[in-house]
Amino acid sequence: MKIAFVIFNGMTFLDFIGFYDVVYRLNMFEETKGTTWDICGLSEEISDELGLTVKVNRVKPDLSEYDLLFVPGGMGTRELRYDDEFITWLKQADKVKYKVSVCTGSLLLGAAGFLENKKATTHPNVYELLEPYCAEVIKTRIVKDGDLITAGGVSTSIDLALYVVNLFVNQEAVEIIKQQIDYPYEVQGIIEV
Repeated sequence: MKIAFVIFNGMTFLDFIGFYDVVYRLNMFEETKGTTWDICGLSEEISDELGLTVKVNRVKPDLSEYDLLFVPGGMGTRELRYDDEFITWLKQADKVKYKVSVCTGSLLLGAAGFLENKKATTHPNVYELLEPYCAEVIKTRIVKDGDLITAGGVSTSIDLALYVVNLFVNQEAVEIIKQQIDYPYEVQGIIEV
């Protein structure tokens, strides 16, 4: 499996790193050994909403070559959803099997047209911003509608990643990772359409 982590100026770093820290462990398991990923963006480095700068290892790659697209959220999504260059680039992921977002990353998936006729979620403070993009906003932590998986606010990024590990490997793998990261919580609020 090949994963594209899409990052951008104004993202919430914890949205990205919470998911990344869990998902990179897919290589520990036979079912997902050989998983690769790229940190993708429109420039060589980006700054999150607090000013932390992160290097991108692939600038504007063809997103259609990936199996899973992950989009974090952050204050930058409010304007970025109207940025033609970014949304046109994101639309390359049209045929990517799994499209995954946390927090307001769903606004970007929506702006790219990926939420049309789908049920989705986002950060509870911005449900109304998501409404124009999807068939229904479900007020919960994780929504899986086909191969589209959206998640709620920042802290949900770890739960979302554990959900993805369970999807691709199994619950035993989830328990191993939870022990590694000292995560005592149970993933909750999952709706599968």
